[in-house]
Amino acid sequence: MVVNCQAGGTCNGGDPAQVFEYAHKNGLVHSSCMNYIAFNEVDSMCGGIDICRDCVGPAPAEGETGIENCRAVDDTRYYVDSYYGLNGADKMKAELQNGPISCAIEATEEFDAYDGKSIYQQDVGVPELNHAIAVVGYGVSDEGQEYWIGRNSWGTYWGDWGFFYMNMYTNNLGIETDCLAGTVTYDKPEST
Repeated sequence: MVVNCQAGGTCNGGDPAQVFEYAHKNGLVHSSCMNYIAFNEVDSMCGGIDICRDCVGPAPAEGETGIENCRAVDDTRYYVDSYYGLNGADKMKAELQNGPISCAIEATEEFDAYDGKSIYQQDVGVPELNHAIAVVGYGVSDEGQEYWIGRNSWGTYWGDWGFFYMNMYTNNLGIETDCLAGTVTYDKPEST
């Protein structure tokens, strides 16, 4: 829905704050409604079938969409009552007690090749933030190294089934410098 409705950007990039604003005004549906396919729709945008759909077989042939076997369905909307920026490890750890947070990182070629088998670290000097990810937790390795647990949008083939482990405090692609969090509600907020 975020990509199909251009609620803050496209597959080519965007602004997470605009996604939070969209979620405040319009709400978002559960991710099971419309799987992320890393493709910018060109024929239709943000119609009911582009937001939440249910499809039946047979599976489409390669190069076909199979949309003729799908129908739009209504689903629960999740709204963001309020949202706010934060940065720094202590504030991030405290906010994670309420749920995942959105953070910007510098996605590099090396990060693109991450295999999910280690705690990622890379010194990029001053990070040029160009990619949004979700930070979903944190941990400490057997060796005492603190790390972030993050979820990327590149699919389950990447990293550890779409997740990654990132060094905390330093050499972490700027993950602690620009984050957003929000308060989620089932009720549409009255203020805009």
